[in-house]
Amino acid sequence: MNSTFTKILSYILALVLIIHGLNEFFHFNFMPVLSIPEEASSFRNSLSATGYLLPVLGVVEIFIAGLLIMRKWVPFALLLLAPISINVLLFHLFLNVSGIWIALITVGINVLLIYKYWKAYKPLFQ
Repeated sequence: MNSTFTKILSYILALVLIIHGLNEFFHFNFMPVLSIPEEASSFRNSLSATGYLLPVLGVVEIFIAGLLIMRKWVPFALLLLAPISINVLLFHLFLNVSGIWIALITVGINVLLIYKYWKAYKPLFQ
């Protein structure tokens, strides 16, 4: 579990989550603003209109990143991230294909890390 490869993947994933999570609050200017399709914009605006969903998502992403960096409860953090990363992938697959590469990277790293920590999940399937 503590291999260099696993640590590097965890830190890359944590970095992506921190940047995305903080972007929900600070709206970084260095992140490219691409023209997105109308359906994707409408969906994003609907989530934003709730007033709570995107900030909560940002906090959860930062929390998961913190757990990954501190190497605490990593299997739990990966399970928390799974539905988020799948939804991000589905958003890009169905509504905004242009940004799918970062979603694929996030899902791929999440799946690899879940595989690396599979012993922690085995009791869930008994």
